Amino acid sequence: MLKIVNLPFLCFKKVNLPISKWGMNRLLLLFCFAILFTGLFTACNKVDDPAVINTDQVAIDSNLINNYLVRNNLKGKAKRVENILGRPDTIGVWYIIEKPGTSEPLYSLSSSVTVGYTGKLLTTGKVFSQTGDIHPSFVLGEVIRGWRIGLPKVGEGGVIRLFISSAYGYGPYAQPVVGLPANAVLDFTIEVFDVTN
Repeated sequence: MLKIVNLPFLCFKKVNLPISKWGMNRLLLLFCFAILFTGLFTACNKVDDPAVINTDQVAIDSNLINNYLVRNNLKGKAKRVENILGRPDTIGVWYIIEKPGTSEPLYSLSSSVTVGYTGKLLTTGKVFSQTGDIHPSFVLGEVIRGWRIGLPKVGEGGVIRLFISSAYGYGPYAQPVVGLPANAVLDFTIEVFDVTN
């Protein structure tokens, strides 16, 4: 048989708070708004994009690329990648389509792209990476930002030249394995062999 024991230290007393049910709802609503706005403002303060962190470097990179294009008579051929609103992107990628592709470009961030490329440091012309006869495949969403927004300008079989500011390349991080300094401005010539979605 179950015996009920009265333990005085486990007795609870009802406490009447001076807040009505309507007041409690207001407090709950205020608390929810506070959490929402705190989350929104802290999310806006998080910055992972080196271009946003260092606007001086954006101006330096833009001047380097513009001067290079003028010096090499490429200014009339090169176009700036447009942003979502159809305006020229103010940070980072210029391109020249050397050879149009045989198919209409159709890319997503999950596309597997098989390419051949030569990567140079824009300021010195030093080749830091080259595929030669090997044609590696990359998932578009896993390559540098300059490739992600520049490659979709050309279809399979096409060749594109990308001039990429440091913010859309490796940012303020040196790449000693391939001999790139911090804030390297890049010049890639890329041939697209295959795009698989």
